[in-house]
Amino acid sequence: MLGEVLVGRVKVNMTLDAEVVESARRLGLNMSRLAEAAIVEAAKIERNRLWRAENRAAIATYAEEVAKDGLPLAQFRSF
Repeated sequence: MLGEVLVGRVKVNMTLDAEVVESARRLGLNMSRLAEAAIVEAAKIERNRLWRAENRAAIATYAEEVAKDGLPLAQFRSF
């Protein structure tokens, strides 16, 4: 399944707190879309965290260079 492109929507089973479900139903909220949006956001945050962890050394090196030598092309800044 890795590498496959999934098209459309996939059914999944979830277990949610009964009060949360009842509240969402009373409010007319689309729980599937809300869950999907929350998962998309959580995945984005985790991808960013992993990228920063994987690139920590390069980020630190660049920060040291900027601290020592200033920003590249700083002479051309107009602000």
